[in-house]
Amino acid sequence: MREHEGVLILASQSPRRREILAAAGYEFAVVPANVPEVRAENEDAAAFVQRLAKEKACAVAVDPDCIVIGADTTVVVGDCVLEKPVDRHDAVRMLRLLSGRGHEVLTGICLRRGANILSDVVSTRVYFSELSEAEIDAYVATGEPMDKAGAYAIQGLASKFIERIEGDYFNVVGLPIALVYRRLKTLE
Repeated sequence: MREHEGVLILASQSPRRREILAAAGYEFAVVPANVPEVRAENEDAAAFVQRLAKEKACAVAVDPDCIVIGADTTVVVGDCVLEKPVDRHDAVRMLRLLSGRGHEVLTGICLRRGANILSDVVSTRVYFSELSEAEIDAYVATGEPMDKAGAYAIQGLASKFIERIEGDYFNVVGLPIALVYRRLKTLE
């Protein structure tokens, strides 16, 4: 018998995904998938997050009765795909792009139980207020943007920059929990 038999597995290191699942009342184990998060040349953002979510869900070796959740999130503004910033300058560049305009947050999810795989992509539209250079610099100096797609955390210090959203708030945080719940019901 393998470890984690008959349980829900989150194949992610994201503390935000852990918080969302726990807040929704799920008991689960975390088994991070070691998958390179590199977008293929000409791969569109939706295909990218869906592919990574599936690769993460399939990379975890668990008992066939376990349900594994893989997820990946990215931000798209205009023609630019904004992943996690590589450094402070990259975070500043991203926040300048987001300032005063709307963008899409895409999260790919994949649920796997044995050979049964369910995969989806969720999109949420987020509108940023106009940011001054001083606001951008102060926010980047906090360090919060550095491990976030699009260089911001809607649930954190950047919440004051968000004018409105159209769609699923939890998708922007990193896990569209209502969709995960619906998909889990089909795999149980």
